[in-house]
Amino acid sequence: MSRRVGLLGGTFDPVHNGHLRSALEVREWLALDELRLVPSARPPHRAIPGANAEQRLDMVRLAVQGDTGLQVDDRELLRERPSYTVETLESIRTELGSDAVVFFILGWDAFCALPTWHRWGELLDLCSLVVLQRPDYDLEVPEVLKDLLAARSVTDPGQACASFGEIMPLVQTPLAISATHIRSLLAERRSPRFLLPDAVLDYIETKGLYRP
Repeated sequence: MSRRVGLLGGTFDPVHNGHLRSALEVREWLALDELRLVPSARPPHRAIPGANAEQRLDMVRLAVQGDTGLQVDDRELLRERPSYTVETLESIRTELGSDAVVFFILGWDAFCALPTWHRWGELLDLCSLVVLQRPDYDLEVPEVLKDLLAARSVTDPGQACASFGEIMPLVQTPLAISATHIRSLLAERRSPRFLLPDAVLDYIETKGLYRP
């Protein structure tokens, strides 16, 4: 059988239990061989992260330790320029080969902003998309994506077997956790415990991250 690999990218500034729960649910839903968390170094659509690339990579590694189904992929941190998803997928395709089934995971808000991404029209030539949607989230889909959704959507994970070109919406467990809120709590010297792994929080406190 073809190798099935999921990719969850992000700044992970810091990584938290919402990221990890989403990763676990997608891995089980699609029966993946592995799911990789891919920290971005210089995300073109986001503000400069509060922690540097090395620190964010350390935190993601701490968060997944002990879970063999979750891996960390640092290829975007090795670039000396902004991280473009299409280039990451091209690199992963070169590594895994054309037979691998690759799923790129993104939130509903990121999916709706897809037309602003670099070479976004090429993404479905390299992977299938898993779109995470909270039950209470109703952001309107841009017109340019509506036909794409109608033509490419797959709702049965048992049918999600193509190596690229499919779009799979997934309603995830609603966890109201955000990295922005965690950073805010830390800046106010309040505890974010139970919103992120203890090992990650211990690292943040040791390094003095996100303090005013």
